[in-house]
Amino acid sequence: MPEPISVPISQARAVRLWLLAAAAMIFLTLIVGGATRLTESGLSIVEWKPVSGVLPPLSQGAWQAEFEKYQAIPQYRELNRGMSLDQFKVIYWWEWTHRLLARTTGAVFLLPFLYFLWRGAIPPGLRTRLWIIFAGGAALGVVGWWMVSSGLSGTRVSVSQYRLAFHLTLACAIYAGVLWTSQQVLPRRPIASNARVRNGALLIAALVLGQIYLGALVAGLDAGVAYNTWPDIDGSLVPAASRLWFHTPWWRNLFENALTVQFDHRMLAYAIWVVAGLHAIDARHARQHAGGAVVLWLAVTLQATLGVLTLVWVVPLGLAMAHQAMAIVVLTIAVVHAEGLRHRVEKRLPTRTAASEVQGAQHT
Repeated sequence: MPEPISVPISQARAVRLWLLAAAAMIFLTLIVGGATRLTESGLSIVEWKPVSGVLPPLSQGAWQAEFEKYQAIPQYRELNRGMSLDQFKVIYWWEWTHRLLARTTGAVFLLPFLYFLWRGAIPPGLRTRLWIIFAGGAALGVVGWWMVSSGLSGTRVSVSQYRLAFHLTLACAIYAGVLWTSQQVLPRRPIASNARVRNGALLIAALVLGQIYLGALVAGLDAGVAYNTWPDIDGSLVPAASRLWFHTPWWRNLFENALTVQFDHRMLAYAIWVVAGLHAIDARHARQHAGGAVVLWLAVTLQATLGVLTLVWVVPLGLAMAHQAMAIVVLTIAVVHAEGLRHRVEKRLPTRTAASEVQGAQHT
């Protein structure tokens, strides 16, 4: 088990508030990023300018120049031919806001981090972890452009689902890391824990992250629009193997076959719901964060309900955004719950022999 983080008491609350603020910024960026994907706005800015790109077009001529760059890519030619400049501005603002939030999140993380380092408020172990998180955030920006670039040439009218899923999952992993760390900063009194309950919570958090990855593949392939019935999928509960595995080599179906991807997404959703329910029962019997386990199961239930409604109503924008946002909420609850159990100590009762020896020593 990792050693607990030891931050000077005088700085612990400030460090935790900083980490929570950074986590909140990542959360907001994820929500806006999801909306950017749903509105098909992600390819509206066709250049990566980490510094000068902070400013949007400031004149009519600058707007026209950006629009002409967009008109040169396949998405405009195949999907949005005839779009007006005002319509272009709508999708541009979505993508610009997403990129601005990402840059701002980097500043919200880095500047206080440097300040706390200067004040000596970050111990060596935590220092290394936070530098790794920051490096992950910097890499995320590069991955974001790598994702966008996949839709700027050739015949694609959207970004690669492989790159989309990797980008989103990396962002969620960074978010989980910041959130987990924020919970460890303040000192807490260790109390007894149950290894089975603790490992169950960690498993659920990992499964939720995997489900977010599959959800990104579903979004990237528009699989929710292609197959929108429930509880059956395209006429049956379990599609024929010939339809699930027609790509060669077989593994391509896991990423490129819309039916297989959505089927996997559904099956994992059912599994998470069952595992979260059993975990809540287990936590209650063990008297280990039972309230948190029940809240987690209820959040998973709500998320599954939103997923079904989004599917059968053919992915309306409002419901789809709610479903994506709720995925991050479920991840948040899962991480906080798992961390609360992960860093407790095992309660070890004395054996009968040891207890007898203690009593004998007392009589002596």
